[in-house]
Amino acid sequence: MFKLVLICAVIAMAVALPVSDESKAETVNRKDDVRADGFDALLETSNGIKREDSGDEHGNIHGSYTYTSPDGEVIEVKYVANENGYQPSSASLPVAPPIPEAIQRSLEYIAAHPPVPDHKK
Repeated sequence: MFKLVLICAVIAMAVALPVSDESKAETVNRKDDVRADGFDALLETSNGIKREDSGDEHGNIHGSYTYTSPDGEVIEVKYVANENGYQPSSASLPVAPPIPEAIQRSLEYIAAHPPVPDHKK
């Protein structure tokens, strides 16, 4: 009986899912400029996705991308990628809550009083 209910639930979910035309998106604008001193790239699709990137000969890259979320919100992310890693920024990215004061004091104490290795005791 459980298998029958499970199969019916899976079929009902498949039928209820909206059919997406994302697979039919087309490239409406694309530019690629690769040079010895870096690159510039641009890509836009018919479903509203846009990506722009630039990079230099030292491996520093900056750019942005924009798309529309399933609930209709336009999401824009700007980023830098360099020796410090990938650093995105966007109003849509989650923000961590502040560290509680007691934990912050503990972290500061640990940093000021690092543990002594066993071989130096």
